[in-house]
Amino acid sequence: MNQKNTQYASLALGILLIVGCIAVLTPFIGTLLLAMVVCITVWPAHNRLLKLCRQRRTLAALLSSLLLILLLLMPMLFLSGSLASSVEALIQHFRPMIANGLPSDAPAWLAGLPVVGNDIAAYWHKIAANRSELNKLLQMAFDPASKILLKAVAIFAQGMLQLVLVIFFTFFILRDADIYAATLNTAARKLAGELGAHMLRLAQGTVAGVMVGIVGTAAAQALVGMVGYLIAGLPAIMVLTFATFIFSMVPVVGSTLIWGGAAIWLYQQGQPGMAIFLVVWGIAAISSVDNFVKPILISRTASLPLLLIIVGVFGGVLVFGFIGLFLGPVLLALGQALLRDWLFNTPALEQRP
Repeated sequence: MNQKNTQYASLALGILLIVGCIAVLTPFIGTLLLAMVVCITVWPAHNRLLKLCRQRRTLAALLSSLLLILLLLMPMLFLSGSLASSVEALIQHFRPMIANGLPSDAPAWLAGLPVVGNDIAAYWHKIAANRSELNKLLQMAFDPASKILLKAVAIFAQGMLQLVLVIFFTFFILRDADIYAATLNTAARKLAGELGAHMLRLAQGTVAGVMVGIVGTAAAQALVGMVGYLIAGLPAIMVLTFATFIFSMVPVVGSTLIWGGAAIWLYQQGQPGMAIFLVVWGIAAISSVDNFVKPILISRTASLPLLLIIVGVFGGVLVFGFIGLFLGPVLLALGQALLRDWLFNTPALEQRP
């Protein structure tokens, strides 16, 4: 009887310990998962750096982390400062309009739009002459716009903190990568034998391939976009380039928000020719990169349908915040690869025809 009580007490303590560990780790699950994804993705480059550092693991991990700071965190800080100044400039631009009302005539560029320009100009004249209707329209637009802006700022600020934590965790994972890899391999073999080891290798290949595909495609779009921005003579080229890189991870309309907004700005500045060029460049070059580069980069991973990317991006942002842009599609692609391999016993890393 005493032995049974001892067993029950040990089991209860074990369960409480597991629950406590989960409770402590819950706030960091997203950042830890992304840190693991980053480590798997950068491991080939880190391994070369480790050889250059003569197997000094701490030094190599520190250098890799510093590179991640330069490539990810510093541009994010620069972009946040630029966004803050842009929002302030936007407020200053619209403040006289809100205080004094709209001018009686619509801007020439707005009235000159094909098909809809005349209707917009007529409606502009109507609301400019009616202060109460203008206030009603501004109130209808202000409430959702302010909520969206506040939400975007919150996600961006959260993303900055999450990236700092990701790089912090990445340093320790890279420093002790051999220990973690051996532990995972041993645990996988004890749980499922050779199948567990196979699933672990499958997970590693899928995570690396999908991450390289998503980030590599975004980087290619950003570089192509930078060429177009240079030709168009836009200011703040590096800010626009990094913004294109971040937004290109959002499927369908991501990069369009950047080069489309830049084209509108050029048109407002009296440069319709460059605005048309940027629209053509955005459609023919920037947005089309996704159709050519991504299949090549993800050629060794499980198929990644557009629906999976869309759900992964937006679901990832809702669950994990900013880092969900990277983490969501990777987790769904990994789940699909493991499910296909388990159900059909087919090579889940095979490219879709």
